[in-house]
Amino acid sequence: MILVETHDAATPAPFKEILRRFEPEFKRIEEALQQHFSSHIPFVNEVSAHILFAGGKRLRPLLTVCAAKLCGKDGDEPYKLSAVPEYLHAASLLHDDVVDAGQMRRGRLPAYKIWGNSPAVLVGDFLYARAIHLASSFGDVRIAKAISETVALMSEGEIIQLLHAKNPKFDEETYFKVINRKTAALISTSCKIGALLGRGSEQKVDALAQYGLFLGQAFQMIDDVLDYTADTQELGKAVGTDLAEGKITLPIVKALKEAGPEDRKRLISMLGQGLPSREKLEWVRNLLKDTGGIAYTRQRAENLIASACQYLDIFPKFQTREFMKGLARYVLERKK
Repeated sequence: MILVETHDAATPAPFKEILRRFEPEFKRIEEALQQHFSSHIPFVNEVSAHILFAGGKRLRPLLTVCAAKLCGKDGDEPYKLSAVPEYLHAASLLHDDVVDAGQMRRGRLPAYKIWGNSPAVLVGDFLYARAIHLASSFGDVRIAKAISETVALMSEGEIIQLLHAKNPKFDEETYFKVINRKTAALISTSCKIGALLGRGSEQKVDALAQYGLFLGQAFQMIDDVLDYTADTQELGKAVGTDLAEGKITLPIVKALKEAGPEDRKRLISMLGQGLPSREKLEWVRNLLKDTGGIAYTRQRAENLIASACQYLDIFPKFQTREFMKGLARYVLERKK
C-alpha cells in the first residue's frame, strides 16, 4: 500500500499527484461499493449503479479509510465502512435532482429523467436503508447513531434551502445552516466514523470530525464558485445551475450585499428563472467579480482549509496525515 506509516515527515505531494497516491485505496473502495449495494431486484441495482458508478470523487469514503488508519485501524473493515457515506451521498443526489429538477449529474442525465421521479426517490430510500444497515453491522452504536443523525441533518439542510430559494434576505448565517447540514455534516461524519472504528480517543475523534466539518464547508464554497466559473464539460453539469434553481450561495450573498440598487434588482430577478443565456451568465460573472463575491468565497474556503489542517496536528507526522492535508489543499484547486 502507498499509505505506509513511518515516523518520518512525508514530502508534500503536488496537487495533481494527490489522487494518484490514493489509487490502491480507491480500488478497494470501489470493490466495497460493488459488494454491499446490491438488491435482489435488478431494477434497483440498475438505478443505483447509474449514480454510484458515474465517476464520483470518492472523497467521503477515502476520508473514512484515512481516519481509521490515523487511529490505528487497517484491513478490510475501514473499506466496508467507507461504503456507508458514499451510499448516503448517492441517495441524497438522487433525491436532490428530483427536488431541484436537475438537468445533468456527473456528465449524464440524472436518474429521474431516465426512470421518473418515483423510481429515483425510492431507490434513494433504498440506498439510505443500505447505508444505515451497513453502519449498524459493526456493533458500535456510536457509528450507527452518527449516521442516523447525519441523515436527519442532510434532510434539514435541503428543507432550509428550499424554504429560502430566491430569498434576497438570505444571509451568511442561513447559508452556513444549509451547507453545514447538506454537505459538511456528511464529510465530517465520514471522518468521525473512521475514527470510531479505529477506537480513537475522544480527542482524536473530535479532531477528525472538526477537520471534516471545515473541509466540507470549504468543499461547498468551491462548488459555489465553480458553478459560475467552471467549464460545463469539466464540471459535469451546466454552469449557472444554482442561479437557475434560485439557490443563493455565498458568492451571491456577497454580491447582493455589495451591489448597487439596479444591479441588485437585476440579479434577484434572474434567480430561479432557468439556465441563463451566455450573455446573462457573463453579466453575473462580472458582477460577482466586481463585488468581490468570487474572491471573498475563495478566501473563506482557504481559511477553512487552514483550520481543517490544524486539527490534524494532534496526530504524528505520518504519511496518512500529510496526505489528508494534501486532500484538503486539493479541494481548493479542483476544477469539478
